[in-house]
Amino acid sequence: MVLLNPGPVNVSERVRQALVKPDICHREEEFSELLHRIQTKLRSAFVPGAESEYVAVLMTGSGTAAVEAALMSSLPHGKRMLILNNGVYGERMSQIIGLHRLGVSELKYEWTVRPDPERLLLALRQHPEVHVVGMVHHETTTGLLNPVHEVAEIVDNQNRVFVLDAVSALAGETLDIAKSHIYMVVGTAGKCIQGFPGVSFVLVRKGFVEKMRKYPKRSWYLHLTHYIDNEGRGMIPFTPAVQVYYAFDEALNELLEEGVSNRIQRYKKMATVIREGMAKLGVKPLLPVERQSNTITAYHLPEGLSYHVLHDRLKQQGYVIYAGQGNLENKIFRVANMGALTEEQFGGFLNAFEQACRQK
Repeated sequence: MVLLNPGPVNVSERVRQALVKPDICHREEEFSELLHRIQTKLRSAFVPGAESEYVAVLMTGSGTAAVEAALMSSLPHGKRMLILNNGVYGERMSQIIGLHRLGVSELKYEWTVRPDPERLLLALRQHPEVHVVGMVHHETTTGLLNPVHEVAEIVDNQNRVFVLDAVSALAGETLDIAKSHIYMVVGTAGKCIQGFPGVSFVLVRKGFVEKMRKYPKRSWYLHLTHYIDNEGRGMIPFTPAVQVYYAFDEALNELLEEGVSNRIQRYKKMATVIREGMAKLGVKPLLPVERQSNTITAYHLPEGLSYHVLHDRLKQQGYVIYAGQGNLENKIFRVANMGALTEEQFGGFLNAFEQACRQK
């Protein structure tokens, strides 16, 4: 089955085979070595040249678990968080903070609109109580790419903390974490890194770690400094999904062999194949080209064809697409091009899509 949803993704055979490595205890030296390898590769891939300035914190859980850990661990007592919300995942960040009854404000936008950096600057000047700014890099709700470097510069210049949900962006979009002085960046194995879901991570700037130690502990499982202290000794505080970590390690090997910039260019090329093919079929994208990410394209449903019918027809031919969310649920569908997929497979999808639209 060709997965054209934004995670889990199709993985290579070598990543799949990594799942069947020998069973080990996570308190033994073998796991400590595996953990250290993964941390080293994450820093090499995403903060090259500044590896010593960041710690890579791993945890067993989906990307949302790591996002919640980053948010809960970054806010001191009596301060507020400001979320730039223009999609389901920005909304989720706000809900996480609200659920814990912590101070949260929003700059809210339509789902097809990028946040305005100047509006953010004004808000930060007017609200000194805001300590943390949170944003999603690639808002998979619509495939919208947010202006991460512009926002990061403003947050840094205003001496605030930037927490970036890059779950769907890392290894798919250009991101200079160190140059932009981003304090916390969240990622996961099962999207553009082309591993399996179940292990996620936070890249944390070392200078921020000591400050975090003084902040309230709001979760037992998701408290980041708990992980940092344990992982510094080669351990994870809770039982990890060991086999998934093995596969993640192999996926990072593949990423570094291909090169992060080459991976990004490959995804960009595959997105172009899909977009040009859809344009020939007269299918209209939700977003203009300049707002689109490299890995997801949202399209208006063809006239007279419901999502469920389209989905089922394509699945019969071996292709899985993704539904819209919220008020777009019955209006759009999404096609992701993450994962270990070839141009030939995308060509097959376009042929299958044309056939699905022609069926009565």
